[in-house]
Amino acid sequence: MEARAVLRYARISPRKVKIVIDLIRNKPVGTALAILRHTPKAASEILEKLLKSAIANAENNHDMDVEKLYIAEAYANQGPTLKRIRPRAHGRAYRIRKRTSHITLVLKEKE
Repeated sequence: MEARAVLRYARISPRKVKIVIDLIRNKPVGTALAILRHTPKAASEILEKLLKSAIANAENNHDMDVEKLYIAEAYANQGPTLKRIRPRAHGRAYRIRKRTSHITLVLKEKE
């Protein structure tokens, strides 16, 4: 039995999200929430909200015990990139890539 929460098209680069995901992978949900609350990264706020959603899904949809939950899988894949133009000297234009992420958290119960 597993519960999952997916956030698609998050306006943050997957590279930035993966740094924070590595901190919480395979941890109990209580510990993971504490880590996310005290990590000074932009991705930690997004992941905290997503983790709370996954916990609610486990509790309400799958009747799982919140005390036994841990993060079994966590990954961030690249979403579509928004392409923008930045004016530069001598009439040139540089491309700015605003990257997006698809973030997935999977919770399972410890035996």
